[in-house]
Amino acid sequence: MRFPRAVDNPVSRTFRRIVSGEPDGRPAWVRALEDGDDAGLFGPGSAPWVVHGSLTTLVGGIRALLLQALHPAALAGVRQHSRYQDDALGRLAGTTRWLVTLTFGDSAAVERESARVRLMHDRVTGTWSPPERPEVPEPYSAADPHLLRWVHLAFTDSFLATHLVWGGEIPGGADGYVAQWAKAAEPLGLADPPRSATELAHQLGDYDGELAGGPEAREVVQFVLNPPLPLAARPAYAVLAAGAVSTLAPRHRALLGLPSVPRRPAQAATRALLGGMRLALGERSPSEQAARARLARLGRLTAKPT
Repeated sequence: MRFPRAVDNPVSRTFRRIVSGEPDGRPAWVRALEDGDDAGLFGPGSAPWVVHGSLTTLVGGIRALLLQALHPAALAGVRQHSRYQDDALGRLAGTTRWLVTLTFGDSAAVERESARVRLMHDRVTGTWSPPERPEVPEPYSAADPHLLRWVHLAFTDSFLATHLVWGGEIPGGADGYVAQWAKAAEPLGLADPPRSATELAHQLGDYDGELAGGPEAREVVQFVLNPPLPLAARPAYAVLAAGAVSTLAPRHRALLGLPSVPRRPAQAATRALLGGMRLALGERSPSEQAARARLARLGRLTAKPT
């Protein structure tokens, strides 16, 4: 069975170059998704395939970065170790690689990508200064399960929240997505991620006392909202960013110093933009096409979601 390659037009090429680094959206790691011997963590029809195969992840990714900036230790790791200011698109491509590989890759690809991320986490260590005791720095490590949990919660909550606003039906609903995507956290060292939407909300709430805004968080937020994109891409990104802000909880928006945006106009504009992008890019990403080609080769294209 053959699957069409990415739609080829100027909008598609510009978008895929921004997200993946390649005009056709098929860097080496995407092409490698055609290789392998099994369906990986998930499969066609699973909640992660549906949610992460949707363009709503563009809004969810922006929202997740804003949310992550609220934890001072996670923020310190970004500021001290990330190349986000010098190579924002490279960092975006790296995050995309992790999300896509764990969603669409086979078991071997999932383990390789998880090992790559674990190695990166092992190197991200340092200290951060609590606002109430700035003279007593505290250590942090990106491999700390407490920080791993915060990052996983931010991504899970953001991809779910944005898909519920702009995406279609999720197999198994919100609970199905949270439970299935929990499998992606385990290879990174998180033993007990949330497995229902209720658990997700409870675990997010457990961090409320640790979250803070302040000048450093707002500096990162301003960069996330105004990255150095090509001029032609900035208006569309501004729409996506406004959509992301419109879905944040009021308490998180206040900590980040973000104004309340008119929710209905922002979400309507985002819906229109995502609809236009679907027409320009096609229904399936190059990553999903590669995964489907692998499963067709293995005779497992009708694999049931796990």
